[in-house]
Amino acid sequence: MAAHEFDLIRRIRERVAKRDDVVLGIGDDTALLQLPPDRQLAVTTDTLNAGVHFPIDTAAADIGWKALAVNLSDLAAMGAEPAWCTLSLSLPQIDDDWLDGFLQGFLSLAERHGVALVGGDTTRGPLSACVTAMGTLRPGAALRRAGAKVGDDIWVTGTLGDAAAALALLQQGEAPDATLRERLDRPTPRVAAGMRLAGLAHACVDVSDGLLADLGHVCEESGVGAEARIDALPASPALLQIGANSRSAWQAGGGDDYELCFTASPQLSEDIQRAMDFAETAVTRIGRIVAGQGARALTAHGHEWEPPLLGYEHFAR
Repeated sequence: MAAHEFDLIRRIRERVAKRDDVVLGIGDDTALLQLPPDRQLAVTTDTLNAGVHFPIDTAAADIGWKALAVNLSDLAAMGAEPAWCTLSLSLPQIDDDWLDGFLQGFLSLAERHGVALVGGDTTRGPLSACVTAMGTLRPGAALRRAGAKVGDDIWVTGTLGDAAAALALLQQGEAPDATLRERLDRPTPRVAAGMRLAGLAHACVDVSDGLLADLGHVCEESGVGAEARIDALPASPALLQIGANSRSAWQAGGGDDYELCFTASPQLSEDIQRAMDFAETAVTRIGRIVAGQGARALTAHGHEWEPPLLGYEHFAR
């Protein structure tokens, strides 16, 4: 056991990576960061609470990874290049082994994307991790939820429904396939894809609360409607082993995918495919933007399909 909070902070500080644009990092009351010329700052914050955002038995390294990944996914949805982050940890007690595991997951993902941990807070309480991630982008280059146009194609990266399937199986007392559990514990933020979509996509959102729910945010901000084909939603080989009804429900409304859903002109489909090839990210066209309001799911025969899951909402009854 570490002696006290300052030992914990020192343990974290010794392991963080350095960046030349970090003028002053962990150790003072604030960090000092040098923003590159002609770049805007993109900032996002997400909190992960035990038993809400991850199962209680989740490995410390996976919690660390996911705490940063969900924030990088938000930056990706804006087309921003990640640069810095802060971390606020609430812990029931100081446990060196747990902290080392958490940092291993957190900092390995940070290193992969060149992100420097520059500050934060530690406190005693229920297990929780709050991360603020910061990135940069050119003025006017941000991908936003507003901007979708009638006639646009709707695309998604990767596959949908894996994390929701894993969580549902765990809640039923079953052990999910290792691939599904990996997608729940260690989502892949589509940073390279988001940066490549600048200048191509009209609107973009990351799929965190469920495809139809998040696509609905795009519709609301853009003043349009959306039609997504259930039979077009991309599924992993592991998810394809599960019954079609459950699979479609998880894909359309399960959440925790952290893929990108974006709209773009049909004339740019080949450009989008090339951009995603460069980003080494699979992409699937799943529908179109139409006149109207809200996001609808359609069957292969064009009939409206009512999903049993409407997306995750923290304060829903």
